[in-house]
Amino acid sequence: MAKTPPTTEAGAAEARLASGIGDRDGLVPDIGCGSTLAADEGDAVEAAPPRRRGRQMTPAQRALSLLVRREHSQLELRRKLVAKGVETEDADAAVERMTREGWQDDARFAVSLARSRAGNGYGPLRIEAELAMHQLDSAQVAAAFDALDEDGEGDWEARACDLLARRYDGAALEADPALRRKAVDFLLRRGFGGELAYAAVRRLRER
Repeated sequence: MAKTPPTTEAGAAEARLASGIGDRDGLVPDIGCGSTLAADEGDAVEAAPPRRRGRQMTPAQRALSLLVRREHSQLELRRKLVAKGVETEDADAAVERMTREGWQDDARFAVSLARSRAGNGYGPLRIEAELAMHQLDSAQVAAAFDALDEDGEGDWEARACDLLARRYDGAALEADPALRRKAVDFLLRRGFGGELAYAAVRRLRER
């Protein structure tokens, strides 16, 4: 007895499977529960669900995804892109585009970093050194400190004194020269200059 040929729809699906199109493009139709497309008699062939591949981000998209989280300097942004596998030339082009379109700005980054570090208890020497590591010019560094002054955040002696007050008691400092030296050393390590450190200790002793 002659074998019954497959239906038109099933035959088309079988042809697609044979050519590899169905698996790749998700074009195999649903021919109903219990239907089989036989490779050999009695063997059912199931169409695999199509695989979706994640879309690869462009260097500019990678740069933008970093910038929407926080400010970056040009140097930092370029380094991060290269670390993610972006070619150096493509990273340079992406950073240039972000700067041109206003998404990246070194002066804005400098203000943001200075404000963040000051708020975390670091002194002007530490902040200036960190800004220099990003290869910012002196005008951008000066503008960052000017912005702190304009916002009333540039009283470094008061900042140093408040920082000490969280760790030391004024009366204890008054009575113990060794503790005063320890307090000064603490401020020096946080990036406050010697003059500022001694002034802050005196200020706390007088409270």
